[in-house]
Amino acid sequence: MADLEPVAGSLFMVVAPSGAGKSTLVNALLEQEAAIRLSISYTTRAPRPKEQHGREYYFTDTDDFLARRAAGEFLESAEVHGNYYGTSRLKIADQIAVGVDILLEIDWQGAQQVKKQFPQAVGIFILPPSIEALEERLKKRGEDEPHVITRRLLAAGGEIAHAPEFEYVIINQEFASALTELRSIVKATRCRIQQQAARNALLFAQLGIHANPS
Repeated sequence: MADLEPVAGSLFMVVAPSGAGKSTLVNALLEQEAAIRLSISYTTRAPRPKEQHGREYYFTDTDDFLARRAAGEFLESAEVHGNYYGTSRLKIADQIAVGVDILLEIDWQGAQQVKKQFPQAVGIFILPPSIEALEERLKKRGEDEPHVITRRLLAAGGEIAHAPEFEYVIINQEFASALTELRSIVKATRCRIQQQAARNALLFAQLGIHANPS
């Protein structure tokens, strides 16, 4: 079980089926909430043009990645198309300890892994207003062949079934409203007793308030 001593920062996990608008919402949130940072994962894949080490990813080789995983450094990890990806538990713990809010764009399986080590992480599931709307958005992106869209829609049903495992659900029917709800979750989380106690330790001590870490 992870240590539940008060920490100043928060860990947010945003999950959604492909086409629900997760990345667009997250990017807009990051533009409006300067205190939140997007988690940077480790990967063994080669950098793409214009990608920089430490900005899009921490690029490494397979031996280093597997050694880090064996040492328990990753909150979650997966192999995708022959490459490894992982989220550093150490880097996240260091940042939230000093008051930085971290956001993970992650799938439901990764979110389950994170929760085991950070039970206080806040899970947010983004839903489309309907499967029909999801299909239309996937088609409008123009990125996938019809058989790929069909596969994504089939996968979406299984992913959506895990929405009840999350603390919050946002229905992304109208973008501005969905973004407002996402920002509201962030602001409310910052007011939790644990975050407030860590951010305002002197005031809490002066007022005789002792936050219960459990």
